[in-house]
Amino acid sequence: MFAEGDMAVYPAHGVGVIKAIEMQTVAGIDQSFYVLEILDNGMRIMIPTSSSESVGLRAIVDETEVDTVLDILADRNVELGSQTWNRRYRDYMEKIKTGSVHEVAAVLRDLFLLSVDKDLSYGERKMLDTAKGLLVKELSLAQDSEEAAVSKTIEAIFS
Repeated sequence: MFAEGDMAVYPAHGVGVIKAIEMQTVAGIDQSFYVLEILDNGMRIMIPTSSSESVGLRAIVDETEVDTVLDILADRNVELGSQTWNRRYRDYMEKIKTGSVHEVAAVLRDLFLLSVDKDLSYGERKMLDTAKGLLVKELSLAQDSEEAAVSKTIEAIFS
């Protein structure tokens, strides 16, 4: 699925580059692993190639998908539930963990809309920043543009 040097998205951690594909013996069984280095923090993650799809490892969205993500961010016809902040936090964390760029965009949009009406909890503010960071990094790579430009585009949607 991936080759050395390919960019990939790992759920909740963001974009990384496949540094190597290594064979390791685990419990007496030889397995192939992707060695993914996350761009933002240099963390290295080893993902079995056989289960990479099931853990959510995916390619960066293509440029045509960027417009769909921006449409999700701009959508104001959403019903924000009235659940408690900790229930909302768990729901949003589950969406981020899916690794879906659409789910991450929905979390960012919902948290921004929520912040207009009331103060977000510390965890929600941190999650808003995380969702924005994940989107900015991936969309900038998808469009081959500067992160600052993508960040301004997203901020313009919310202003």
